[in-house]
Amino acid sequence: MEKKKFQKLSIAALIISVLPLATFIPILFKFTLSGGIQGIWSAANMVFVLLGLCLSIVCVRNSESRSAVNIIAMIISILWVLMVAGFIALAFLLNFQQ
Repeated sequence: MEKKKFQKLSIAALIISVLPLATFIPILFKFTLSGGIQGIWSAANMVFVLLGLCLSIVCVRNSESRSAVNIIAMIISILWVLMVAGFIALAFLLNFQQ
């Protein structure tokens, strides 16, 4: 029973980790979003990144439930976190450079 719970949790972590890619949907259909919607969307992406990372960590910490899906979700989440941290560092750098 416990293993089945972690399998569902790992699939949810993978889906949440891939969800920030939905940002590209408006670009594909050539929609232009207003500034407010872009801000909400970026905040939601950051929440998805952090939630996916937390769920991935929970799944990977348990050695019995560790699987390829968990490891892939963890790698995707870490890459998203690194990218967000790079954007924040770049924003600070550009802000203080002016």
